[in-house]
Amino acid sequence: MADIKVEALRHVYSEGTPFERVAIEDISVEIPAGQFVGIIGHTGSGKSTFIQHLNGLLQPSAGTVTLGGQNIFETKKITHNIRFRVGLVFQYPEYQLFEETVYKDISFGPKNMGLDEKEIDAHVRRAAAFTGISENLFEDSPLELSGGQKRRVAIAGVIAMEPEVLILDEPTAGLDPEGCRQILENICTYKRETGATVILVSHSMDDMAKLADRLVVFNQGHIAMDGTPKEIFSHPEDLFSIGLSVPESTKIALELKHRGVDLGGPVYTDDQLVEAVLRYDRRAKA
Repeated sequence: MADIKVEALRHVYSEGTPFERVAIEDISVEIPAGQFVGIIGHTGSGKSTFIQHLNGLLQPSAGTVTLGGQNIFETKKITHNIRFRVGLVFQYPEYQLFEETVYKDISFGPKNMGLDEKEIDAHVRRAAAFTGISENLFEDSPLELSGGQKRRVAIAGVIAMEPEVLILDEPTAGLDPEGCRQILENICTYKRETGATVILVSHSMDDMAKLADRLVVFNQGHIAMDGTPKEIFSHPEDLFSIGLSVPESTKIALELKHRGVDLGGPVYTDDQLVEAVLRYDRRAKA
C-alpha cells in the first residue's frame, strides 16, 4: 500500500480555445495509505475532475500526482500500470457493463492485467464475495439483473483487479435505501479485509459522517476545507455558505439549539444525537 501525494494540480478543459475552462486550480493534498477519504462539494466544484487524475485518466495541465513516491505520469507504461493499482468506479457504472455474462464482466480487468486463468478465477470469486454477488449469477447476463445487482457487478469488476486504492464517484446514486446500504457495506468490507485506501465522492453527508476518516471539501475548483468529520461538521455555517448541507442529526441539533436546547459539542451521527439528547435529559433532571 502506498501514499498518494498531489501537488499544485491544475486542469483546464479545452485549453487554448474559446471554450477554455479551469476545472481545478492549485490542488495540493496527501492521502496516507489505508485512509477512508470523503470528497464533497456541489456540482461543478471539481470533485470528479480531481479523482480522474488519481489513476491517470486525465492528464494534469500542471502539477504532479505520485503514488508511493512515483510520478504516475512519468511514462505511458507507468500510467497504464497505475490503473490496475488505483481502481475508479464511475457514477452509474452499470451503464458500462458489456460482456455476455457476469463472470466475463468481472474478469475483464484481471485478464488485462495478464493473469493466468487460475489467478483470474480467484480474483473474480474474491471480488464477487466482497460485493455480495452470488456465484449462481456468474452465467447470467449482467443486463438482466436488478439495478442494485448491476451496480455490484460493476463495482466487482474494479475490485477484481484488487486495487490498493479504490475510488468511487457517487456509488449509491439512484439506488433505494437498501441498495445504498448494501453497496456501502461492500465497500467497507473491501477496505477492512484488504487495508486499501478508499476515496468516496458523495452528496450524502450522513454517509460521509458515518464512514469517512477525513473529508476534503471542494468549492469552485479549490479545496475549501480539509479535516475529520468532527472538524468539518463543527462549522456548518462554512458549509452552508458554499451551498452544501450537513448530516440530518446535525440539522436537528442546530434546530434544537435555535429553540434553546443546546446539546453541546458537535453532533453529526445518529448515535451522537441520541447520546447528546440523553446527556441533556440527565442534566435537566439533576
